[in-house]
Amino acid sequence: MPICEIDPWRVQYFEKADCPASVFIPTEDSDAWTWNPTYRWVYDKLTVAMRQGLRAAPHGIQPTQYPVFSKPIYNLKGMGVGSRALHSPGDYQAAYQPGHMWMPLLEGAHVSSDVALIDGAPHWWGHANGIAGPDGTFDYWKVHAGAEPEIEAYAGAWCRQHLAGYTGMANLETIGGHIIEVHLRFADQWPDLYGRGWVEALVRLYEHGDWTFDDHVEREAYSVVLFMPHGRTYRHPPNKLLDRVKALAHVSSVQITFHENMAPERHAMPPGGFRVAIVNCWNLAAGQEARGLLREHFA
Repeated sequence: MPICEIDPWRVQYFEKADCPASVFIPTEDSDAWTWNPTYRWVYDKLTVAMRQGLRAAPHGIQPTQYPVFSKPIYNLKGMGVGSRALHSPGDYQAAYQPGHMWMPLLEGAHVSSDVALIDGAPHWWGHANGIAGPDGTFDYWKVHAGAEPEIEAYAGAWCRQHLAGYTGMANLETIGGHIIEVHLRFADQWPDLYGRGWVEALVRLYEHGDWTFDDHVEREAYSVVLFMPHGRTYRHPPNKLLDRVKALAHVSSVQITFHENMAPERHAMPPGGFRVAIVNCWNLAAGQEARGLLREHFA
């Protein structure tokens, strides 16, 4: 599939797209890093922090004030692996690990922003706000309708300055308006919620270098996540249950987000839980109802 998706639960969003065999669109950071050597430096989170003037350093340079947030400098697997807040020198000593860094413990909304860039200039934005759960998990993401002017002004200027020459999708995660991560791809968790025709516009961006989709997302939506406890082996729900969940009013799609034939410990998961499912929906209550039905199966 030219839209290069390795997670089988997300192929559903792209399998009907008319994408030429010569056009390769990454959904994985490993592909994006390989195919964009000029811009792969954005995966260095320490560089991203320092290019914003944030106080940051690798482990080995002890913070002079706390709290700080510690994480791997590189983490192409995502899911918050290896990240934690440090509140004291004792926390820092206990968490010390080569290849990790610290930066300010930022406050404010955690927003994931997809942006279509042409020569580094933004031509479309899609924003989703993460509602945090325990220990690196998310309860759900809210896909915003309309613009986020402060993020678009700050992050847009950053893209124009640092990603000039790049044409394609980028995903920027911000907390309180500051960029914490940059990815040379889009968030493939909820493309169905961006609206009819968005995937076709994505293909055109990579094939022809222009953008034809309407500005911003028109309709508020949600991506509701189900985490279960670590230390168990889970099985996929039967098709009858999946059909029942998909048939609920306001539910757009369902993802069962793990490989049944792979050992649980081989999945990259945050400390707070093992992600088993995601429900994309147009109504939060509907997504929570669907999650409840799935939780009964996994429990």
